[in-house]
Amino acid sequence: MSEQRSALDEVIAKLKQERDELQVQMHLASMDAKDDYERISGKVDELSQQYEPVKDAVEESAENVFAALGLVADELKAGFRRVRKSISEE
Repeated sequence: MSEQRSALDEVIAKLKQERDELQVQMHLASMDAKDDYERISGKVDELSQQYEPVKDAVEESAENVFAALGLVADELKAGFRRVRKSISEE
């Protein structure tokens, strides 16, 4: 398994875990935080679905795809931090 593939597997697993943890806290959150969470939560599933077909691809041909998926994962992590901050400020 390539280093990139292993790293993305780990990032996606952590995003799913954070999404699940935040879901438990959402009942106390504001509507804005809930809307933001719903949007980001759906994107975690999209990222996972986009990643599955390419994770077994030859590493050289998939390098740009892995880089793009990594950027999306970073964006999602930032979104979850924003939701978590919004929840803790209430």
